[in-house]
Amino acid sequence: MNPDYRRQVLTGWGLTSPSAALVGEVVPGELAERLKEPTGRGIVARGLGRSYGDAAQNAGGVVLRIGSSTSEVVIDSDSGTVTVGAGVSLDELMRILVPKGWFVPVTPGTRFVTVGGAIASDIHGKNHHVEGSFGRHVRRMSVVVANGDLVECSPAENPDLFWATIGGMGLTGFVVEATFGLIPIETSRCVVDTVRCRDFDELIGEMSIGDDDVRYSVAWVDLLATGRRFGRGVLWRGDHAKLSDLDAREAGDPLRYEPRRVVTVPPIVPGRGLVGATTSQIFNELWLRKEPIRRSGSVKSIPSYFHPLDSISSWNHLYGRGGFVQYQFVVPFGAEAALRSIVERIVASRLASPLVVLKRFGEANEAPLSFPMPGWTLTVDMPAVADGLAELTRALDDSVLEAGGRHYLAKDALTSAAIVRAGYPRLREWQEIRERWDPERRFCSDLARRLELI
Repeated sequence: MNPDYRRQVLTGWGLTSPSAALVGEVVPGELAERLKEPTGRGIVARGLGRSYGDAAQNAGGVVLRIGSSTSEVVIDSDSGTVTVGAGVSLDELMRILVPKGWFVPVTPGTRFVTVGGAIASDIHGKNHHVEGSFGRHVRRMSVVVANGDLVECSPAENPDLFWATIGGMGLTGFVVEATFGLIPIETSRCVVDTVRCRDFDELIGEMSIGDDDVRYSVAWVDLLATGRRFGRGVLWRGDHAKLSDLDAREAGDPLRYEPRRVVTVPPIVPGRGLVGATTSQIFNELWLRKEPIRRSGSVKSIPSYFHPLDSISSWNHLYGRGGFVQYQFVVPFGAEAALRSIVERIVASRLASPLVVLKRFGEANEAPLSFPMPGWTLTVDMPAVADGLAELTRALDDSVLEAGGRHYLAKDALTSAAIVRAGYPRLREWQEIRERWDPERRFCSDLARRLELI
């Protein structure tokens, strides 16, 4: 085995299901040689480790971190695209793009994901209802496949590999470079409207009638409130601010972009952590009260609107040694009754933390394993060691499937192979494409084995 590898215990961002692998750092030019080495348990790429479960782990196998340089970022202003190495993070990329008047086409709730990870997970953001997921904006990419060849692919060239790689969880090859579209911006600020909703029905109603008129929309839901306050929440809608939206002081440097980390959570938090029903209930009440019932035109920075948790370094340690699971699913429009029933079950469990997000998805793309589809997506964080968690998630899994929904693989830590097969009707199509490009099953991960993806 390559002497540059080091045995390392890895987890996802949720800090659950640790496993040991041989970990190495490589540059793209070394990938073909690394694929020739015997690995026994296969090989998988790892970016910044922000998948919540075991997607970028490979017990007993090899895990590679692929380096990329920001000096190789190429912006084409005429076409509104950027070409970048897959190891570059959205954080690094936005520090280059924003001051030049560009924004990434899609960003999740953290900017600490690599471009390769964004493609493998087909990330989505607050704008999916109008602009789709990350894969929709990718024009082309270079992928090192199992035999070591560097293959160019796009919707027109090797389209089977292209769409199987988008949302393919790193199991079709190593993405080494990609070109994707950008959003032109006049400023580094956002104009945000806020609506505080008193219950679940009002929140669903607000999102149903107003989201299509805005680029970005996201809601927070209190999943500990009961009675008349059940499902209360806050909805934030926004878009990139124009120069005319800024006051004189801000207009003097409209593209200033300086994201900062303000607080660091220590790596060891005693006991079961600081997140429980009591602390969460207090936080939820304070969080709700700080928001106005209705406010229009607030000017916020990109970090404060898109990535508020990134200001807290290692916030995942708040849950203690046991970690947490982030449970995310989507159910189609028309299944609002099922969504309400699921929310009722989570509220009754008293397991939800304050980190809850509700969004509306727009049209799906052509990728067989892409998660988003038209409908409602709910994300909720819960302590992994909480009593009754396994029983709750199993019941939720069944409800999601009965409603015609599915679960997000990049967040999953508990879902079963049967649930994934039922939720992804094109899984076999994806497997056949994967087998053509990797007949010896060189690419593998803990998630792939657990969910029987390969």
